Amino acid sequence: MELSAVSKKVVVFDYGFGNVRSAERALARTGAEVEITRDFDRAMNADGLLVPGVGAFAACMAGLREARGDWIIDRRLSGGRPVMGICVGMQILFARGIEHGVETEGLDEWPGSVEPLQAEIVPHMGWNTVDAPAGSELFAGLDADARFYFVHSYAVHDWSLETHNQAMRAPRVTWSTHGKPFVAAVENGALWATQFHPEKSGDAGAQLLTNWIGTL
Repeated sequence: MELSAVSKKVVVFDYGFGNVRSAERALARTGAEVEITRDFDRAMNADGLLVPGVGAFAACMAGLREARGDWIIDRRLSGGRPVMGICVGMQILFARGIEHGVETEGLDEWPGSVEPLQAEIVPHMGWNTVDAPAGSELFAGLDADARFYFVHSYAVHDWSLETHNQAMRAPRVTWSTHGKPFVAAVENGALWATQFHPEKSGDAGAQLLTNWIGTL
């Protein structure tokens, strides 16, 4: 698969939770200049910030706050600077996560709760299709039957953010289904995120990351 050449600087934020090396390799494939770091200034000044995440919601939030990642994400978004979350790196962008009956406060960039998947088989692990909205930039150039790699036991089942300002573009929300439909990706101004792992999703994931890099 031939990918477009770009020269954007992207930081993979290293706060101790995420497949940072896989993300680095996948982003480098797009032609981007990639650095793994938790350095405050580098994370703030990069063209794009990618926030990975694996494991428990509460642990990821604790690690992110310890590394000042919550402040970095907020400041970047306040200035309209792109941020992309992956897997639990997407989940922590919501208001709260509920695991084993324990509620943990998220970054609250979007309303909603990350809750256990409602399916007979958990975790949801393997390849699945998604239902992307018309006009999606994230999924541009990808076939409707493209498959992406998921590994998760929790998800957001209800999207509740409303946009009343006619001058603002409404968020584009992509869905997938495992038992019950859940949010698989979001495009919301400078903030994009995926529940699946694009860095593990072959050519489809590479095209998706290329699409994101192309918007930086």
